[in-house]
Amino acid sequence: MKNLFLDDIRTPKDVFRYTHNSDYLKFEWDIVRNYDDFVEYIIKNGLPDLISFDHDLADEHYDEAMYNGDLYNNLYDKFKEKTGYDCAKWLIEYCMDNDIDVPKIYVHSMNPIGAENIRKLFINYINQRKKNA
Repeated sequence: MKNLFLDDIRTPKDVFRYTHNSDYLKFEWDIVRNYDDFVEYIIKNGLPDLISFDHDLADEHYDEAMYNGDLYNNLYDKFKEKTGYDCAKWLIEYCMDNDIDVPKIYVHSMNPIGAENIRKLFINYINQRKKNA
């Protein structure tokens, strides 16, 4: 089983401490730290069986990710560095272009708004794909 862990700082062991999801301990994980590494990994290795997403992947995300509601959403597009949400959008485009299902997805981000945005993106894509099947 091939697993991919997207996070700029943490390791799967770190994430287990607050998620209590034992998969973070029992599985082997390939770790990527940013958008470019995420894209390169999938292009080079193909889709993993499982991907775990963080949202905030750069210092600029941490300051602005503390905002909520409309203020956060207005700042979201101004990030210079791409987020885990950008990785999720790229993954969906990749799956659409190749007519394949997305792998199993975990979201371990501690940013509640960012995490929810990633989850909703995948839920909407999966539901739409089922409708079109």
